[in-house]
Amino acid sequence: MTAEATPPATSASLTARQAWTRARGILIALLLILTGAVAMAAIRSHSVHGELDPRSADPYGSRALAELLADHGVTTRVVTTPGAARAAAGPRTTLLIAAPDLLSLRQQAALYSATQSSGGRTVLVAPGAWSVDRLAPGVSADPVTSDRSTLAPECALPEARRAGSADTGGIRYTTSLPGADACYPSERLSTLLRLPTGSGGGDTVVLGAPDILLNKRLDQQGNASLALQLLGSRPHLVWYLPSLDDASLTDSQAPKSLFDLLPSGWLWGTLQLFFAALLAALWRGRRFGPLVPENIPVAIRASETTEGRARLYRKADARDRAADALRAATRARLAPLVGVPATQAHTPEVLLPALSAHLTDGDGQPAAHSLLFGPPPTDDAALVALTDRLDALEREVRRP
Repeated sequence: MTAEATPPATSASLTARQAWTRARGILIALLLILTGAVAMAAIRSHSVHGELDPRSADPYGSRALAELLADHGVTTRVVTTPGAARAAAGPRTTLLIAAPDLLSLRQQAALYSATQSSGGRTVLVAPGAWSVDRLAPGVSADPVTSDRSTLAPECALPEARRAGSADTGGIRYTTSLPGADACYPSERLSTLLRLPTGSGGGDTVVLGAPDILLNKRLDQQGNASLALQLLGSRPHLVWYLPSLDDASLTDSQAPKSLFDLLPSGWLWGTLQLFFAALLAALWRGRRFGPLVPENIPVAIRASETTEGRARLYRKADARDRAADALRAATRARLAPLVGVPATQAHTPEVLLPALSAHLTDGDGQPAAHSLLFGPPPTDDAALVALTDRLDALEREVRRP
């Protein structure tokens, strides 16, 4: 009786060092993704909180400008609904729209209609192509923003000439409207436009960047002078802060898909996770390398290997593969018995004529062809029958 060999304890198990070596790449990648997400969230929270809000003292707020306007006798009132913004428009009022691109099509059209007949001033802060076509018809927004922040006025607008250089670099605009003042050009496109609108001395100012309104940039260049002149021409300033939380800004008639309802951050995050998973899969696949043979630490009987392979064939319903293996093995054993070289054992034109000479039935060549080279069996019963017929054929050939 032979005792079975016991494999070493380390043959199939991993040590702590090996587990760390294999998993450290994925863990480091996940840590970097998490760190990047936290950093982006922190930066976004600092930049969005109180942005362009005249009540906020944050670096991105505008409280310093509101205090300066108050010192010059200009009152500042914050509104957060489009209805209040339309009602506030008037000849003695400057209406500032902090985020025009958040407005729906209907809200943009209603605000434009109200400001055209008000006789006051409307200031649009960094409107893109989505909103500038409706809030300032005749003006086109260039998709490429200015690569310079501080620009010279280079126009005849008195407010710009008195302020001098200012941080207006941002979205660039073009217009062919008569009487328009195009200031602070960047590569021949303006970053500030003043357009006469309607009747009664009203006008619209299109500002390419919000920098001159921010607390952290107000004391630089001529930002404070330009902002005070643009927003202090009337005794009342209405500061409209559109928000995504305002349900009235949504266009109920426009159908929304699932992707329209998802915030852009979720889409970008999902895309980043997809690429991270793809890179991790490529890295791990290359690290594993090609398959290599390994010496088995114990001797395995041939019958166990055969039974294991048969179970795999049965689990996969691979009757065709099993039949091919049985036929190939039978042909390899029959070839030397009938005088056929091993290299031609699987060639019907050579094997079958030699085999027919050893069969008692002289017309058995077609039957042998169907048996040794025929189609795969259709069910398990046919596979068992094929096995029996192959055994019978081999016994007949071996019979003296």
